[in-house]
Amino acid sequence: MKPDWDSLMTEFADNAKVGVYDVDCTAAGKPLCDANGVKGFPTIKHGDPANLEDYNGGRDLASLKKFVNELKPLCSPANMDLCDDDQKAEIAKVQAMSAEELDAAIEAADKKAADAETLFSDELEKLQATYKQLQEDKENTLAEVKATGVGLLKSVRAANKAAPAKEEL
Repeated sequence: MKPDWDSLMTEFADNAKVGVYDVDCTAAGKPLCDANGVKGFPTIKHGDPANLEDYNGGRDLASLKKFVNELKPLCSPANMDLCDDDQKAEIAKVQAMSAEELDAAIEAADKKAADAETLFSDELEKLQATYKQLQEDKENTLAEVKATGVGLLKSVRAANKAAPAKEEL
């Protein structure tokens, strides 16, 4: 994917409306990655730099180019002309909030998202432990079944079916 991404960056390097960048999350870019929920490579984000969204499309050059070429400006405080009346009303409501209220609302939303991530991770860990235990239990049971001589039972049954029927005198 890296060569395709590099090609995309080169193609859009001089574009005034679309920026295609990469960030090294292990070095100076780590704070930016942390702030935007980047947890692994490759992660692709798009949209308003203050509110980036995850990209979940194809990772080949053709898919990436198609996506970038179809990007359109979105309704935002910087693009009010793209907003419908409901969106304008919501933006006005948020703009009327104090800095403290904005910070509190953002902090509450971030906490809710972090709590969801924590719950997911905790429950996934429990599921993995359950899976491991179930796998061990299954393997132990199969070993016990094999140790009972079931193979011999099956061999005798097969031999009996293959042998001609004995007549009784």
